[in-house]
Amino acid sequence: MSTTSPAVLFKGGEWLIKESQAADCFTPEDFNEEQLMVKDMCLQFLAVEILPNVDRIDKMEAGLMPALMVKAGEQGLLGASVPEALGGLGKDFITSTLVNEGLGGGFSFSVAIAAHTGIGTLPILYFGTDAQKNKYIPKLASGEWKGAYGLTEPNSGSDALGAKTIAKLSDDGKNYILNGQKCWITNGGFADVYTVFAKIDGDKFSAFIIERGMEGFTQGPEEHKMGIKGSSTVQLYFQDCKVPVENLLGEVGKGHIIAFNILNIGRLKLCAAALGGAKMSVSDSITYAKTREQFQTAIANFGAIKYKLAETAIRIFASESALYRTSKWVEDKEKELEAAGKPFNEALLGGAEEYAVECAILKVHGSEVLDYVVDEGVQIHGGNGFSDEYPASRGYRDSRINRIYEGTNEINRLLTVDMILKRAMKGKLDLMGPAMAVSKELMSIPDFGSEDESPYANERKTILNLKKSILMVAGAAVQKLMMKISDEQEILMNIADMAIETFVAESTLLRVIKMSEQKGEAAVPLQADMMHCYLTDAVDKVNKAGKEAINAFATGDEQRMMLLGLKRFTKATPFNTKDARRRVADKMIDAGKYCW
Repeated sequence: MSTTSPAVLFKGGEWLIKESQAADCFTPEDFNEEQLMVKDMCLQFLAVEILPNVDRIDKMEAGLMPALMVKAGEQGLLGASVPEALGGLGKDFITSTLVNEGLGGGFSFSVAIAAHTGIGTLPILYFGTDAQKNKYIPKLASGEWKGAYGLTEPNSGSDALGAKTIAKLSDDGKNYILNGQKCWITNGGFADVYTVFAKIDGDKFSAFIIERGMEGFTQGPEEHKMGIKGSSTVQLYFQDCKVPVENLLGEVGKGHIIAFNILNIGRLKLCAAALGGAKMSVSDSITYAKTREQFQTAIANFGAIKYKLAETAIRIFASESALYRTSKWVEDKEKELEAAGKPFNEALLGGAEEYAVECAILKVHGSEVLDYVVDEGVQIHGGNGFSDEYPASRGYRDSRINRIYEGTNEINRLLTVDMILKRAMKGKLDLMGPAMAVSKELMSIPDFGSEDESPYANERKTILNLKKSILMVAGAAVQKLMMKISDEQEILMNIADMAIETFVAESTLLRVIKMSEQKGEAAVPLQADMMHCYLTDAVDKVNKAGKEAINAFATGDEQRMMLLGLKRFTKATPFNTKDARRRVADKMIDAGKYCW
């Protein structure tokens, strides 16, 4: 990597109680030459092979998607994270994340390739025996075989462990006999290899490698979907399906470890793909706004349109900052575990598990940024945005699924808070000390001592106060509600929103500070504009979510005290966001694309 690893690696969730240093924060400006070349290769692949064929892909032209995946395999795009010994490129975690971003603007193709390289390949790569890896991984990395993943069932989506598909060992002990069905299986119509979950003897949740053509295994017809129409989505049926015992993946009864660990990585990579799609969408909107004229001038000259273009860029810039900050943490943790003697698969899984909180945050934020960008894209296109002749309508439809799969955004919000609280209860994260300090601060007179005049001191203080507001609200909610807090999903989601906005705002601030330290403040005025706009809005969002939570569980003096505390902790220096957004929009309009 082009930067050295931080001397002290933050634990997952620790950003909430510790101040991060900009020098330790990895940013997109730190990509090395090879990583930038890989991203360019992905963008070139989209431009040459995918975008000219999106209509054919959406019409499910027979054999087209598998053929395109083979072409991607020939360029090494299916095996970025697969070790060289198994036919892959053996690239680091940041590079493999960049592949997801680079291919993220490919509509249905992006879904197919992300499913193949993620949930279609990684379960076998990380949990397979040597024999299983040697048999399947080289062919998955080359694209000769396509991968899929069967977890969801008609009556178990978010509640994955409520699956009804069962497996029993045959009398001769040679096969597991599977019965049941799976639904919403991406790549299901053409995949060769499927990781499928079933309960052995009805209670031991386990995973199996199933091949197309196995006796008793059939696929249903293609689903007709609102978006991602070119992505193969079918049901899988198992009727006394014979699966050789050597195709058990991992240990009996440990399927949940495979399912949930793979989802951690998938959530981060989904954010990357959403970013790629968002950048392409806003660039498309800029092109349209420059050429569409109303009242004798291009609509790009109107303030209302500039607001939309700038706000999409601001959210993309912020989400990207959080994504690559986290990706470097995962990569550094992986290296730390490998140095401690852990094998490759355990090291990477350990990295993703350590930052499961941040992966959940990224999934929510990235998918909601893309939804905002494509929605405003349709609005900028006006009536033409509603026409299938323009890519804006396809982007709008295709985006919507991202808030549902890889765990709904509601589930990911609940998980964000749940995982932080569980780590605190296990002693892995010291939330109690900082939360008590915030309570004590609420009872004291505000400190009006000497002001820090270093660059971005006010912004750093704002982030510190946002963290205090989270600790105050979460600490009081846990104290008041105790074990009943899990039933108060609205409050948990309020706290999650506070955490999401704070983590992303801090990531954006650290990125801008690092850039200004390296190049000088005068060199990054527009990045600073974007950061200030995002931070200004984040403060308001944290305040709103905090108020909703406090009003839901506190009354009387406690409520008044906490609302006063929240007001104290959610103040930001006044900033002219209108002019800042105009500056950002003007730069993009001049460049004709998203240019950061």
